[in-house]
Amino acid sequence: MANYLVTGGAGFIGSNLVEHLLARGEAVRVLDNLSTGRRHNLDAFRERIEFIEGDIREPGDCAQAAADMDYVLHQAALPSVPRSLADPATTHAVNVTGALNLLVAARDAKVRRFVFASSSSVYGDQAEEFKHEGLPLCPMSPYAASKAAGEHYLRAFSQCFGLETVALRYFNVFGPRQDPDSPYSAVIPLFIMALLRGEQPVIYGDGLQARDFTYVENVVSANVLAATGSFEARGQAYNIACGEAIGIAELLALIAASLDVNVKPVYREGRSGDVRTSKARVEAASKAFGFRAGVDAKRGLHQTVAFYSAAHRGAGR
Repeated sequence: MANYLVTGGAGFIGSNLVEHLLARGEAVRVLDNLSTGRRHNLDAFRERIEFIEGDIREPGDCAQAAADMDYVLHQAALPSVPRSLADPATTHAVNVTGALNLLVAARDAKVRRFVFASSSSVYGDQAEEFKHEGLPLCPMSPYAASKAAGEHYLRAFSQCFGLETVALRYFNVFGPRQDPDSPYSAVIPLFIMALLRGEQPVIYGDGLQARDFTYVENVVSANVLAATGSFEARGQAYNIACGEAIGIAELLALIAASLDVNVKPVYREGRSGDVRTSKARVEAASKAFGFRAGVDAKRGLHQTVAFYSAAHRGAGR
């Protein structure tokens, strides 16, 4: 049994990670300030974890959380490109200063390996059909810049202090427990809940922009493989995705078909900072630590629609 710290463990990806680690028989500590995470995400296994309500912007909270840990899976962040455009300073404080505080704490606690949740947004809108790790970083938003900065800090800490670090560039993660009610919610829960509520979903732009939608189970698997794999971990970054892209309008049609409803979306002007197409190559992660996307986007969509449909019925709406 190993000791894992999951930052942001009350959030969408974090709580799925916690559940998976507990099923493996691992010991889990969660650090979360509950700004975007929700306590109810941990209700099913609250008594089996150690929970610290704290903030990664506070070095003392990070030191307390990292003490005696074998692995740090750093998921805590302030997500969303639009949010970062509205408040870049807070995005920086959480995503960059917070990551630095946690790296210092992990170094001092002598953890075995530090895994960082990065983002496909670091590539920007480069012309290549497939985004691969050999491309330069071209962030188009403060959020993307914050993730790129985190990656640089990982490499620096590996070089300067010998801390083993790995960055995972997530491509449009979705699945159960993703918040559908925030102004900055991701597109899949927004579409599903709009259709369940009989509302018109909104598409920004022409709907032909495409994303490599990645089911959360794949991301959970990647974190554990990256933490425990017998490969050199010196700040490298790896794409975590399915390697296929789905257009936003097509995505909405798939969700509508799964719910057996007709839909006529509202089209609005495209948003600043959005990239046109995001599709990944994942060979590097496969070679380094055996990653593969076990659940493709369409099967993941079916499971996600079922989750939100059941929750919607349970709420009596």
